Amino acid sequence: MKTNLGPRNCLYPMPTTLVGATVDGKPNFITIAHVGIATPGMITLGMGKTHYSNAGIREHGVFSVNIPSEELLEKTDCCGLVSGREIDKASLFSIFYGELDRAPLIEECPVNMECRLVKTVEFPTHDLFIGEIVATHCDEEVVEGGVVDFALVKPMLFVMNDRSYWRLGDRFAQAWSAGMELRKRLKASD
Repeated sequence: MKTNLGPRNCLYPMPTTLVGATVDGKPNFITIAHVGIATPGMITLGMGKTHYSNAGIREHGVFSVNIPSEELLEKTDCCGLVSGREIDKASLFSIFYGELDRAPLIEECPVNMECRLVKTVEFPTHDLFIGEIVATHCDEEVVEGGVVDFALVKPMLFVMNDRSYWRLGDRFAQAWSAGMELRKRLKASD
């Protein structure tokens, strides 16, 4: 039997990220887990309208998405608890810049993406920023065979329903091959 939870979003867990923007001439970071894939080269950020970083993203048309590892738990969580209006959150990290000079990146994060704002969709309480990934920077230690090995990144996963962080589990199957036998049987029965 199923239990109806009402209109609850259960697409969690989501990767926890630190979104960077230049606000009032200074780098700022905010913890955001409502990050999505629009297309392979475009991402979305769902951010409450009251966030300090929104103004910087709108003004400069660029932002960064930094994927922290478990080792950055305390700093990452804190960046979601305080506002850049009162606290210099950039002082918590070593910052660098890539191709976009107003999209601050965090050296301590094993994966960093620079994004150019393509579109903003406004909802009553949130802004949905859609960005094109311009460049991705990764620590050499987390790259295996030319791709990011997320087991080495050790990302923090966020679940809003119980407000908790989770760890990534093991890879257990290969996409686009796990269902090939069933596909063959289905095609044979046609």
